[in-house]
Amino acid sequence: MDALDREILSQLQADGRLTVTELAERVGLSVSPCHRRLRALERDGIITGYRAMLDAPSLGLGFETLVFVTLDAANSRTIPPFEAAVRDLPRVLHAQRLFGDPDYLLRVVSADLEAYQHFYDEHLAALPGVHRLQTTLVMKTVVDERMLPLGG
Repeated sequence: MDALDREILSQLQADGRLTVTELAERVGLSVSPCHRRLRALERDGIITGYRAMLDAPSLGLGFETLVFVTLDAANSRTIPPFEAAVRDLPRVLHAQRLFGDPDYLLRVVSADLEAYQHFYDEHLAALPGVHRLQTTLVMKTVVDERMLPLGG
């Protein structure tokens, strides 16, 4: 990956709706070479997709929690079913496996405390292999969806 590829990635992180023509103009390439580079970045898995960023509170999902999950045992029998079940929960926006204790961190959105309690009781507490759940309420998001640093 060279400086032009990094500039293409930087431009797309800032505005994923750019046309190939606009992107080529911004990075100083003609359309065909820019399009080839873009397709190569997608093919190589560096660009993993495109999406719209949505405002959760505007959609009635302004209650955000971080849930720390400790499993009964973190082993080859418990991890795959737990992770598969978490992937099936659309209110879980991010799920990360951690070193040490706790085993996982989940970022969860819901409408309000009552909706979160229902989700907790019906879904989180029913996840396979869970020993303990600890919830922290998000007071304020300071940095969200920051662009990846490409400079080195």
